[in-house]
Amino acid sequence: MSGKRFKSKIDRWLLYVLVAVMVFEVVVLGAASVQTASPVAALSIAVTALLIVALIGSLLVRTHYTVSGNTLRIASGPFSWSVPIDQIESVRATRNPISSPALSLDRLQISYGKGRKLMVSPADQDGFLNAIGQELDE
Repeated sequence: MSGKRFKSKIDRWLLYVLVAVMVFEVVVLGAASVQTASPVAALSIAVTALLIVALIGSLLVRTHYTVSGNTLRIASGPFSWSVPIDQIESVRATRNPISSPALSLDRLQISYGKGRKLMVSPADQDGFLNAIGQELDE
């Protein structure tokens, strides 16, 4: 896919929390799988730990925003959204901590379509705003 790609800004504290959760999953669920008497239960626990680590890891590696033609594509781990740029009504700065495809609390809330909203955290906010042809609402 061609277009201008913007990486998500990552808050250091959030990075530490996510890495700590991944380590915790491996250590605790790994220990639990070793201590269980049932091979099926051990395998289930190990697979669960690996899936959780893979999900969190994919969020860290694959959270980005791509502007291509008239479409803003937002990817975060296994999740993705497409926003038609001509449907963007407003963009405003926010620090709202609600779950979103953003790895920083330094976010932009994009309002588009029929009352839809998404929050993103591009590392290059000015370049991102320029690419989608928007200015920040105050």
